[in-house]
Amino acid sequence: MISTTYSLHHIHHDTSFGFDADDYSRFKFGDGAVSKDFGTALADGFITEYLSDNRVTKQIVVISSPYSFIPTATFAMKDWFVYRLNHWLAEQGLPVVQETKVHRTITYKEDYGELNAEQRMNLIGNDQFHIDKDFLMDKTLLFLDDIRITGSHERMIMKMVKAYGLSNDIHMLYFAELINTDIHPNVENYLNYHHVKSIFDLDGIIKSGNFCINTRIVKYILNYSFDGFCVFIENQSVAFITQLYNMALGNGYHTIEAYEQNLNFIKKLLFLDNYKLIQYGN
Repeated sequence: MISTTYSLHHIHHDTSFGFDADDYSRFKFGDGAVSKDFGTALADGFITEYLSDNRVTKQIVVISSPYSFIPTATFAMKDWFVYRLNHWLAEQGLPVVQETKVHRTITYKEDYGELNAEQRMNLIGNDQFHIDKDFLMDKTLLFLDDIRITGSHERMIMKMVKAYGLSNDIHMLYFAELINTDIHPNVENYLNYHHVKSIFDLDGIIKSGNFCINTRIVKYILNYSFDGFCVFIENQSVAFITQLYNMALGNGYHTIEAYEQNLNFIKKLLFLDNYKLIQYGN
């Protein structure tokens, strides 16, 4: 069994990252154009800095960060990582990528990026990750995530690996990694919200034509102050509002009290006041 970690960008400073902080923020809130750039760059880096010198002949399985119903931002990046990696594998005469999913059981409203290392482990430590062990037999596993800050999620993945008795070669891949331990883990929050300062900063992302819904944007909208939320949501298309509602239910967010008022407004808008949607011309 081989276990390695690869990160495209190494963060040594709290204001200089090697990538654009606004881009990262838009990526975290569903900008598919940035997801394409990040995923392609991660694949190119991993090919150049690892695969070219460490040939993998076994079937590769790419696994995005764990989620329940709504994908994480990493999922959109994963697609473009796979496309680029498949180009290279095909040129080498090697099998193209397979994919699978790590299922998780717990959802929470807390913003992970605000927390320190201990708080992060306390939050996700009771979560349970599940994967199809038989499907992974004798394959090389690439676990993708957007950023490694304290390693909490990686420890949860390795806990799952141990619990399932997996003996696969495993590579943990990240777009970026915090190397300087003197920097507080909430630098992740600084990056997450570098571009998105209010709910109205989401408008351009959602209407860009490249939008990919994810857990962060759904939670952010549902947790927003009611007055601002109402102004924002009434300016969105029926298609987006419907998708938002369906995703929220799929992740069980209707059971979280903090989201109740905003979700009820969406429900009313969609199912009781359809004439309002028609008058918006959406």
